[in-house]
Amino acid sequence: PYLSLDPSRSRVPAPSDFPLHYPLLVLHVICGSIALGCVVFQIWPWFRNHHRTAHRRIGRTYVLAGVLPGGLAGLVLAATTPFGPVIKVSSVMMALLWLGITLTGFVMARRGRFVEHRRWMIRSFALTCSIILNRFVAVAVFMVLEPQQNTTFAGNETWFVQVTAGITGWLSWTVALLLAEWWLERRPYPADRDTPRLVRVSAGYNQ
Repeated sequence: PYLSLDPSRSRVPAPSDFPLHYPLLVLHVICGSIALGCVVFQIWPWFRNHHRTAHRRIGRTYVLAGVLPGGLAGLVLAATTPFGPVIKVSSVMMALLWLGITLTGFVMARRGRFVEHRRWMIRSFALTCSIILNRFVAVAVFMVLEPQQNTTFAGNETWFVQVTAGITGWLSWTVALLLAEWWLERRPYPADRDTPRLVRVSAGYNQ
């Protein structure tokens, strides 16, 4: 719906006092889609090992055309969300982490510190893909809380929406990041295994 550039098709209500909300939302959606498309190739071991030039170029696209503009737009959208203070705090923290973790991974690659680069980019992958997990969590949270609209929420739809959005937002990216940390601890990338092979290509990495 966002490719139509029709604000009436937006699934997020725009604040009346913030006219840039919809353009930033479109930017966030498009750049987030670029990031999702790129990150699939970045975590694919065969592609990374056999197409290093493409890996570098797609990696730059992931950071510079995906996460960076998408995260900055998302940060502004998070601070102006109409869905209440709980999801606002969650979304702001997630946007800052997404930007910080991804840029750290990018810097590690530029410095030739590829083992650390991989670890940071696995975390970045988790945050990028947390939007997918978000959709499943949202359905589950809605199914649990919806029968309580007339009891716990006293029939207040706004309260119901804000609580549902807040729980969904927090669970989605924190669970994704925790899973990434579990994966890193379970499958570490020791320097004595990766460094010799990576050093051979480091001279051409920054070209």
